[in-house]
Amino acid sequence: MDYVDLQVGFDAPDFALPSDSGETIKLSDLKGKKVILYFYPKDDTPGCTKEACSFRDNLGVLQSKNVVVLGVSADSVESHKKFKQKYNLNFPLLSDEKLEAIKKYGVWKEKNMYGKKTMGIERSTFIIDEKGKIIKIYRNVKVDGHVEEIKKFLESN
Repeated sequence: MDYVDLQVGFDAPDFALPSDSGETIKLSDLKGKKVILYFYPKDDTPGCTKEACSFRDNLGVLQSKNVVVLGVSADSVESHKKFKQKYNLNFPLLSDEKLEAIKKYGVWKEKNMYGKKTMGIERSTFIIDEKGKIIKIYRNVKVDGHVEEIKKFLESN
């Protein structure tokens, strides 16, 4: 399946990806919980580290609302293990080296870095409800204040 312009109200595309712990996580196995699915460009880079640490620091509050947090990038399981260990991250990081979920969610985009065009992950977050429907989409996420924004959204939903 190629890129579909996902909208709020759509069924969240299912996937099965290996996590940093070696287990495969399937989105459809998480029905009954809300899922924060966030896509980020690269392990251990400044913005991605700040974003991951913000989710880490707020995980208790999110879990108290029956929410699961999943981080996804195209980095390897090995890279995720190191990143998770280095920053003591307390939620699964999923490896999507084949870009399957990344493309299903439409976050593989052309980026322009210093005039050079490359393909990469657009920092994006999808909130999926207990029935597997997308209830909120954040695209081109600015890291500062993002988790606060999500918490506010969850308060009202």
